[in-house]
Amino acid sequence: MHELLEGSQAVARAVGLCHPDVVCAYPISPQTHIVEALSGMVRTGKLVNCDYINVESEFAAMSVAIGASAAGGRVYTATASQGLLYMAEAVYNASGLGLPIVMTVANRTIGAPINIWNDQSDSLSQRDSGWLQLFAIDNQEAVDLHIIAYRLAEEISIPIMVCMDGFVLTHATDVVDMPTQEQVDAFLPSFTPRESLDIDNPRSIGMMAGPDIFTETKYLSHRAMLGAIDRLEEVSGEFEAIFGRRTGRPVRVLGAANGSDSVPGRHGQIAVIAMGSVLGTLQAIQPVLRASGVDIHLIGLGAFRPFPSRALAAAIGQASRVVVFDRAIQVGIGGVLSGAVRRAMKGSPAPLHSVAAGLGGRPITEDSLAAIVRQAHAGDLSDLTFMDLRDDVIEKVS
Repeated sequence: MHELLEGSQAVARAVGLCHPDVVCAYPISPQTHIVEALSGMVRTGKLVNCDYINVESEFAAMSVAIGASAAGGRVYTATASQGLLYMAEAVYNASGLGLPIVMTVANRTIGAPINIWNDQSDSLSQRDSGWLQLFAIDNQEAVDLHIIAYRLAEEISIPIMVCMDGFVLTHATDVVDMPTQEQVDAFLPSFTPRESLDIDNPRSIGMMAGPDIFTETKYLSHRAMLGAIDRLEEVSGEFEAIFGRRTGRPVRVLGAANGSDSVPGRHGQIAVIAMGSVLGTLQAIQPVLRASGVDIHLIGLGAFRPFPSRALAAAIGQASRVVVFDRAIQVGIGGVLSGAVRRAMKGSPAPLHSVAAGLGGRPITEDSLAAIVRQAHAGDLSDLTFMDLRDDVIEKVS
C-alpha cells in the first residue's frame, strides 16, 4: 500500500513487520525517529512479543544486541556517527561470533569538527568489521533492504548494516509502498538460530582463540562474506517475486538505454559510480548530459561489504573514464569508495577520478554534479577533486 511517510517512520514499520524479539535503543541523530517509532509500536501493542530495551550508551546497545542474539533472538538496533564509533569494539565482536543482528546506520559524518549532517564516513569507518553493508538510494529501498537484511543475515549468520543517508532520507517524506504482513511472512521465515545459549545446557561462546586457529577463523569469515555476494543476488530475485520490485542488487546500471540494469559500459562512455541518495540526483541529470553529448553510464552500488568486484568490473566494461563520487575520505590517501573501485578495475586502462562530494552535509546539486562530469568528458578532471571547494576558506587558513 502506497503511503506518504517520513523515511524513519517507514523503516520502523518495516522492522516491525519482521517481528524482532529485542530492540536495543539509544538515541542519536539522525536515527532517533526510528527507535522512537518502534518504542511507540511496542507501547501501543502494534508490535507484540518484543522486548524494547533502553540502554545507557551505544556500546551498551550493541552489547545487549549480542547477548540477545546469542540467546536465539531476532535483534534490531540503530545508530549513527560517533555512536557507531562508540560501539566499535562490540561491532567487531558481533561479527566474530557470527550473530545475525540487523542495524540501521543513518549515515552522518564523523567529527571533529562537530558536524551532525550527512556523509558516509561513519559506516565506511567500519568497513573491516566483518559486517555486510547495504546502501539505500531512497526510502523505498531503505524499507526493502531491512526485510532483505533479516533474511540474508539469518541464512549466513553474519550481521548486516543497512545504511541510509541521514536527514536526506531519514527525515525526508516520500511515497513508500509499504509491504503487507503477509508478504513479509512469505519472504522471511521464523528465525531458527544455528546455535544459541541455553541455561539448561550451559556453554561458553567467544572464548580466546590462539595463534593455532586464529587465521582459520578469519579465513572462514572472509569466505562467508564472499559467498554472501551471490546469495544477495538470489535473495534479491526472490524478493522481487513476492513484492514486485527488485531491491538489493550489489551492482546495477541505472538509466541504461535498453532498460537493462546490468549492461556493460561502452567505449566513449563515462562510468559514474556512487552509493546512496546521490544516485537519485545523478539519475536526474543523466538525460540532460546525454542530450548535450556526454554519455554517462551510471552505476549504483547497493553493497559495499561484500564488495562486488567482479560485477562492478563487468558493469564498467569498456568505459573510457571512471568517475567515483566519494562520500568519505581516507585522509592522506583519497576516497574510500574510489580505492575499492580501483582494485576492482584490475589494470583497466580507463583513468579513474575520485570526487569528494557532500562531505559534512554540503549540498550536492545537479549543477555541481553535471559540471564535474563535463570536466571528466573534456579530460580536465584531476585524480582527486573536492567538489565545490571554497577557496576563500582555504586562503584564510593558509
